Amino acid sequence: MTINRQTAGAASLLAALLATLPNNDIDAFHVPSHRICSRRTLAYRPNELSTSPHLITHQTCNLGCNILCMTGEEEEELAQPHDHEEDIEVEETEEETEEGDDDAPDASSSDDSTDERDEDDDESIAMKAVIAGYKSGLNPRRSFSQAARPGSSALPSIDVTMKFGGSSLANAERVDRVANLIRDRIRPPPPEEGEEAEVPVRPRAVICSAMGKTTNSLLSAGEMALEGRVDIEALRTLHLGTCRDFDLPASTTSEVERLLDECQDMLNGVRLIQELSPKSLDQLVSYGERCSVRIMAARLNQIGVPAQAFDAWDVGVFTDDTYGDAKLLPGTIDSIKERFASRIDPNVVAVVTGFIGHNTKGRITTLGRGGSDLTATAIGSALKVEEIQVWKDVDGILTADPRLVEHAVPVSHVSYEEASELAYFGAQVLHPIAMQPALKADIPVRVKNSYNPSAPGSVIDKVGNPDRMVTAITCKRGVTLMDIHSLQMLGAYGFLGAVFGEFEKNRVSVDVLASSEVSVSVTLDKKQREEDISSLCTALGAFAEVELHRDRAILTLIADVGRSSDVLATVFRSFSAHGIKVEMMSQGASKVNISFIVREDQIDEAILKLHSCFFEDQCDVGMVESGQIL
Repeated sequence: MTINRQTAGAASLLAALLATLPNNDIDAFHVPSHRICSRRTLAYRPNELSTSPHLITHQTCNLGCNILCMTGEEEEELAQPHDHEEDIEVEETEEETEEGDDDAPDASSSDDSTDERDEDDDESIAMKAVIAGYKSGLNPRRSFSQAARPGSSALPSIDVTMKFGGSSLANAERVDRVANLIRDRIRPPPPEEGEEAEVPVRPRAVICSAMGKTTNSLLSAGEMALEGRVDIEALRTLHLGTCRDFDLPASTTSEVERLLDECQDMLNGVRLIQELSPKSLDQLVSYGERCSVRIMAARLNQIGVPAQAFDAWDVGVFTDDTYGDAKLLPGTIDSIKERFASRIDPNVVAVVTGFIGHNTKGRITTLGRGGSDLTATAIGSALKVEEIQVWKDVDGILTADPRLVEHAVPVSHVSYEEASELAYFGAQVLHPIAMQPALKADIPVRVKNSYNPSAPGSVIDKVGNPDRMVTAITCKRGVTLMDIHSLQMLGAYGFLGAVFGEFEKNRVSVDVLASSEVSVSVTLDKKQREEDISSLCTALGAFAEVELHRDRAILTLIADVGRSSDVLATVFRSFSAHGIKVEMMSQGASKVNISFIVREDQIDEAILKLHSCFFEDQCDVGMVESGQIL
C-alpha cells in the first residue's frame, strides 16, 4: 500500500509536536476548526511507547478531537497491541477500493499522478501552515506567547517582577496556589460578563522568601545549637513533605535535601565551636530562601510554566560586607542587567531568592528588613519592567490596621513619599529602602493579596492621589517621649548642636522631633537599648533638664499638608470630644505626615474615631472641610 505524502507529512509533524507536550497528553490540543486532510485522519496512540501517530482510514475529520474521530471498529483495532515497526499503517479508503487495485495499469495514471503531486504539494504547504498555527496554541502554559487562549483577552502582556513573602508560601497548599496564580496571570481566564479583561503579564523574575516561618525556625535552631542541641526535623518535614506532596522530580528533592543536610552540618559546627557570628548567621538563614525557590520553580514547571531557580548572586545581586544588614553595591543594577541579558531566557521565569546576596568575597549576606522587597525592586529596575508586584496577605495598602479597624479599606494609589512614611511609622508596606530602586527608575509598585488575587491592590508611584485629604492612619506603639529643656539663658547658641552631638555619641536614633530655641522633644522607639538611653540622659544632664515619659504612642496621619488646617481642625475636635490628650505634635518636612504623641492606652480609640471621620462618613464631631463643618 502507498502512503499519501500529505498524510505521512502530517504524521511526522504531529509526532514532533506531540513530543513537546507534557506526558504526551493529546488533551493539550485545542479542537481546531480546520481540516488536516481530505482523505485520511491522524490518530495518536497515547499508550504506545513509540511517539509515531497511527494512521487510520476515515473520511474528512477534525484533528485534535479527544481522542480521535473514528468508528467503533477502528477504535477496537487501534486498541490492539501493535509492533513498534508497524506504528504507521495505511488502509485503502472505500473511494480507492471502488476505483480499483493500485497495481492495475491506467492510461491516464501519469497525468493524474502529476496533478495529484501538484495538489499534494499545495495541500502539504497549506497543512504545514495550519500545523504551525496549531503549535502556538498547543499548550499555552508552556510559553509566554502574547496570543490569548480561547475566550480570554487579546491584550498584550506587560513585563513584571513578582515577589511573594513567607505567609504567601506558608505550606504546600500555599505554594500550589501561588504557582497557579502566576500561571493565571500569564494567561488570564476570560472575564465574566461586565468585567474588564485582565492584562496578561510576563514575569521576568519571581522573588521568593522562605516558606512560612522558616527564617524564625532557623534562628531558633542556631540558638539551640549554641546550647548543644541540633534539630531541624520540622524544617525537613515542611520542605521534603512539600516535595512529596507535589511528587517533584528526584533532582529537585535531592537538591533540597542536600541544602538541608548542609544546614544541619553547619549547625553541628556551631554546636562544637560554640560560636555563631553574624557571617555564620547570614549563611544559616539563607537556607530557607534557597530551598523555597527550588520547590517553587519545580512546581511551576509541573503545571506548564517554564521556570528555573536561581540564588540571588547568580543573577547579579551583590552587597557590601555588613552582615545582617547589607547594602546593595552601586554596580548591582548593572550586574543584574548583564546577567539576565546573557544567561536567562526571557521566556523562562527566573525564580530568585529574596533577602540574600553575595559580598565581594563571595560570602552570603542578608539585606535586613525588607530585603526580599529590595531584591524585587532592584531586579525590576534593572530589567526596566512595566510593573513591580509585591504579593502580601492583605488587599494592598489599607487606610488603617485591619486588626484594629474593621472597616479599613484599600487605598488605590499612594505616592512613594506617602508609602515611605507609612512604612516608617508601622504600616505593613514596602520598607523605604526597598522602594528606592523603583523610585529612581520611575517604575510603579503594585501591592496585591496572594490570598485574594482578584483584588486590584494598591499602586505606589510618583503621583499618588493628590485629591485626598487623608490617605491613611498608622501608629507606632511602645515609644518613649523625651523632653529636654536647656539650663542656659534664653538665646544661648549651640544648644541644639550639643543635644544632637550626645545622641550621636550614644548611638540613639530619633523618630519624631519638635524643638524651640531652649527645648527639644523627641520620641525613641522600643528598639533603643535601655543602657544607651540611660547613658544619653546622664550626658544631657550636664547642660539640660531631661524628662522621660514611657508608654507613649505615635499616631501618624498621611495627609495633604496643604490642607492641614482642615485636617487639624477635625483631629482636635475629635480628640477634645473624647478626652484624648496630645503631648506633642510634629508636621514632617515631607509635607505628607502629621504626627501626634498620645498615651498608649488612648491610641486605639484615637485611631477608631479619626478613621470614622476621614474614611467612613460617620464623624461624630463633624468633618471640617474648606473651613466649614460638614
